[in-house]
Amino acid sequence: MPENNIIQLGVGAVVFKDDAVLLVKRKNPPNKDQWAIPGGKVHFCEPLKSAVAREILEETGIVIEVLEPIFTFEVILTKEEETESGPVHYVVIDFAANYHSGEVCAADDAKIASWVKREEYRKLDINQETKALLQDKFNFL
Repeated sequence: MPENNIIQLGVGAVVFKDDAVLLVKRKNPPNKDQWAIPGGKVHFCEPLKSAVAREILEETGIVIEVLEPIFTFEVILTKEEETESGPVHYVVIDFAANYHSGEVCAADDAKIASWVKREEYRKLDINQETKALLQDKFNFL
């Protein structure tokens, strides 16, 4: 197997405020231009909960209290779907989190960040991992 193959650890957070969930429209692969749970890559030697809090703040401007892991999935980008660095294998751990403070502002690799209510959610192009997580764990349809 070539040495340039990458396995990347990612984290995300499910945050609710007033029956709306915090989502971002992704700027980059995987799931570019789809709505998803905000999050991103874990830095080497960075504790997972620290990575979650950092990524949510960087992408959305929201400060959270990170709780426990609630969902794990993987995304494998093949040669046809590859990023600039080539094929990538992502393993993502999503955490439950409580909203603490801040106003939503898209930044980093989020095109748009927003508190999404159920009626708006149904109209958006949501990636399948986010749909499964929100439906199975939170009955958010």
